[in-house]
Amino acid sequence: MPANRSTLLRRGLAAVAALPLLTLAACGYGSAAQDDAPAQKVAAGAKKIDGLDSVKIGYFGNLTHGTALVGVHKGYFQKALGATRAAYQVFNAGPSEIEALNSGSIDIGWIGPSPSINGYTRSAGKNLRIIGGSASGGVKLVVDPDKIKSVQDVKGKRIATPQLGNTQDVALLNWASEQGWKVDAESGKGDVSVIRTDNKVTPDAYKAGSIDGAWVPEPTASKLVAEGAKVLLDEADLWPDKKFVITNIIVSQKFLDAHPKAVEAVLKASVDANEYINANPDEAKAAANAQLKVDSGKELPADVLDPAWKSIRFTDDPLASTLNTEAEYAVKTGLLEDPLLKGIYDLTLLNKVLAAAGESPVDDAGLGVK
Repeated sequence: MPANRSTLLRRGLAAVAALPLLTLAACGYGSAAQDDAPAQKVAAGAKKIDGLDSVKIGYFGNLTHGTALVGVHKGYFQKALGATRAAYQVFNAGPSEIEALNSGSIDIGWIGPSPSINGYTRSAGKNLRIIGGSASGGVKLVVDPDKIKSVQDVKGKRIATPQLGNTQDVALLNWASEQGWKVDAESGKGDVSVIRTDNKVTPDAYKAGSIDGAWVPEPTASKLVAEGAKVLLDEADLWPDKKFVITNIIVSQKFLDAHPKAVEAVLKASVDANEYINANPDEAKAAANAQLKVDSGKELPADVLDPAWKSIRFTDDPLASTLNTEAEYAVKTGLLEDPLLKGIYDLTLLNKVLAAAGESPVDDAGLGVK
């Protein structure tokens, strides 16, 4: 790719993308989700879509991926795919899901905006497309109330984010900059100490006193609150209309080109799942929690599940303008250079599904395919 059109990632973000390669041999791209047998039955007389034996779908075991959790548990994906088997894989981090998409281990995935931008730019726009929205919100800055009582008190403290260069990491770095504080993006050192900590261990780090707070997605934020932390800031309050993309749907460009009917079927299932979630929030919350138990062997307690679910808004709209803003934040913080996101979206099939359901089309903010 010519130098004047390059989308170079700095060492920090590139290291994040490469990190899963060090561990893939040991643990694979992710864990295979267990099928919820009653929900996965194929209707009699159903036919395969595009002649495919299976469509491989990836998602995280997070409530911000509630569309996928509910879609799996309630059988929406399998119903839409007919006799083509819906196969699932659960991930813990965006870079590993991007590697799985690139290798063909999954075809379609639910993932956050920063890994989507990273995967798109590193492949010069050749490996993936964002094809739909899934969720907004569900991210909070939670703190130790004995140490931090106001925004000003965050200066000099140790604040965790899930991963160097991930969506919440970029958001914290940008927010700190807006307070007038200086933080080195790669090392995390500065007026605020940014401690990159896996969401699974963040609650233990908080209990041990090794961090003073965390900028994290749900349900980690509510887990910390259950341990005595307080919400200092809901990230939604920083965005117009309190909307920003936290989870979208990506697809392998190769798979999209070869199997548009299968992609359309998955998008229909996603739209149906979101419709169910928004019409039946309590039942959907229970379904998502039940799928978390199927996937991980453990469900969330009510004092974590209820506030976490309440803070997430499920939507088919990818909120494309906010993805562009998040990319600008990454550039501002020094983690990304010239992302050139034109073409990252292809919402053609989603808008076809929405039109069939009598819904309004969604916009790509000028970042769609030509």
